[in-house]
Amino acid sequence: MKTTRTRPKYVVINVGGLVLIYVLLCILTIVFSRSFFSDTLQDGRVPGTLNLIVFLTIPVVLLIFLAVSILSLFRDIIARRAGSKFKARLLAYFIVIVAFSAAPVTIITGISVTEILHFWRSINTNAAAAADQNFALDAYSLHMERLESLIKRTDFSPFMVRDGGADGTMRQAPPQTAEMPGRIAAVQDFRLLEDGTWVSWAFTGDEARRLQNPPLILQGFIDREMPRDADVIRYAVPVERTLVRIVSYSLGEGFDAGVEAIENEMDHFQIIDSIMANLQPLLIFFYGVFFFPSLLMTLIIAISFTRRVTQPIVELTEATRRVAEGDFSIQILARRGDELGLLIRSFNAMVQDLEKSRAALIKTEKISIWQNMAQQLAHEIKNPLTPIKLSAERVLRRWRNEPERVGEILESSMLAIIQETEGLSTLLTEFRTLSRPMEPSQSWTRLRELVTEITTPYGSSHPGIQFDIEHVGEDVSVKIDRHRIAQVLTNLIINAIDAMDGKGLIDIRTDLVKKRESQYCRLSIKDTGKGISKDEASHIFTPYFTTKESGTGLGLPIVERIVNDHGGAIWFNSAEGLGTTFFIDLPLDTSPSIQALVNAPKDGK
Repeated sequence: MKTTRTRPKYVVINVGGLVLIYVLLCILTIVFSRSFFSDTLQDGRVPGTLNLIVFLTIPVVLLIFLAVSILSLFRDIIARRAGSKFKARLLAYFIVIVAFSAAPVTIITGISVTEILHFWRSINTNAAAAADQNFALDAYSLHMERLESLIKRTDFSPFMVRDGGADGTMRQAPPQTAEMPGRIAAVQDFRLLEDGTWVSWAFTGDEARRLQNPPLILQGFIDREMPRDADVIRYAVPVERTLVRIVSYSLGEGFDAGVEAIENEMDHFQIIDSIMANLQPLLIFFYGVFFFPSLLMTLIIAISFTRRVTQPIVELTEATRRVAEGDFSIQILARRGDELGLLIRSFNAMVQDLEKSRAALIKTEKISIWQNMAQQLAHEIKNPLTPIKLSAERVLRRWRNEPERVGEILESSMLAIIQETEGLSTLLTEFRTLSRPMEPSQSWTRLRELVTEITTPYGSSHPGIQFDIEHVGEDVSVKIDRHRIAQVLTNLIINAIDAMDGKGLIDIRTDLVKKRESQYCRLSIKDTGKGISKDEASHIFTPYFTTKESGTGLGLPIVERIVNDHGGAIWFNSAEGLGTTFFIDLPLDTSPSIQALVNAPKDGK
């Protein structure tokens, strides 16, 4: 009992594999999307070639999977395999659903991006950032002017507290006794000693603003060093030849941080402007890397589910077709949890019942056929026994009554007995040929040579018969039992000659035909005889049916048996008064002869 599984024939990857790929796709999307957005927001440019290659690898691989899946579906449609159109329609429904699902997201995203872009372009961020920067610069300049003004009109000596003695050693300063003017954060004096070194001499104000070493500039604004001079500016004033006073002015808490924030935002605004300029390619890249693969994955999964859903139906259709052609050995193996499991089990039970019924019917038919053949054979044997018995009785009676005259009838009686005995021998030989199993001894045979070998003697002995074998391919070779097929051709040619009363045309040709997945060499023998009537046509291959007076009725049944043993088929078309054509299909293996047969001339062209 043959079984077939309800699984797709052309599966690139199963559903479990697709789900695994989809999960990996999601993980890669999450991991690489962070890098993608961070790199893009740093400089506002489209990712480079290397990033494009890395990111677009996944869509390309999915496109290959999708192309292979669609190609296999088209191949099924072109080959008209069962269920291919149903698969195509179901896949079309999935594609429509995916399109309807993706369209709103795409449209809303496009509209949102367009509105955001329009709103952003309506804001003059560059002017606002430039104004902030100018405002910070103006504030800084104003503080510098105020510091210079305070230094010119203020005497800081009363505020100063000595730090050390003449040797420059340091001691803790006493508490401050007067309030510092304006934004002055600290005042510090440095004195030049006799050995040429500068030491801190006096200090007042915020200890955090104390300098450990004197500045390089001894008059004017001192270059700022970060983070030492955060939120302050310093000014050097020479008091004496060996004494320099450093005045520290507070810009306000967070001033430098605010200026840095303004500069950073200026850079961010420039990046955003660059992103806006490259927005379209960035969106295309974003969809191509993150959204398009999801659509492709959805379509691939849809194709896999389509095959999974339709395969049981396809197998049922194919199995039903094979049962209709007479193959009752087919059984469908259903998957666990298959919704069509009950239907498949019912189908299998039905086929098994049909197989049993057919076996019983075949057995009955065989018994009936052998009974009829036995009766017909008994009848055919009985007919010649009567003249044999009469001839023997005649000779015996003359021998008894007139022995001297027995020679007058001996020869004719013996010849009659011999003739009838030979007829019986021929009948029994053909019956034995028809009934015993045949095992053809097959070998590659050129049909043109075999046809020529058989037709040549008949062309010489029947000058009124013309043979046309031009359409038998020169290089057509078929693996056959040469002796058996020669017997087939001989029988058909003799029948054709008898049907034409020794005058007419016998046309023999070969053609290449295809039945389902198999190729055959079609050999046709056409005559211009009287044809076969409709009443006789249904009994042509029936044993012991004959229209000839001397025929046994076993010739064509034997021909049919030989062709069937070769895995072929034989049938005929006939029209009364016009002639008969017998067709023989012999299976072809893959060989160079097939191409030769394709290139063989047809219809005289």
